[in-house]
Amino acid sequence: MTNLQNYRQLISESCFQEALGLIDILVNESPGDDVLLFERGKLKWRLGDRAGATGDYAKAVLINPDSPAARALEHARDIADFFNPDLYNP
Repeated sequence: MTNLQNYRQLISESCFQEALGLIDILVNESPGDDVLLFERGKLKWRLGDRAGATGDYAKAVLINPDSPAARALEHARDIADFFNPDLYNP
């Protein structure tokens, strides 16, 4: 089983911290792999690390502008830019 398959198995078993450790190793071994960066970004988003996820999405898009990370980056930025004045003025 490849490391990426091991990563996906950990995700399916909800072992998110272990999966993050493994995907960090994979990204360090292949920093130019936009798929790995996108995968790590999705996991970081799921774990609540919005800034880390956005950074990984942006790196993936720099490597491959056609990556699905482009859409994820757009959504992440839309969420970050959202402002609702009613939430601040009850």
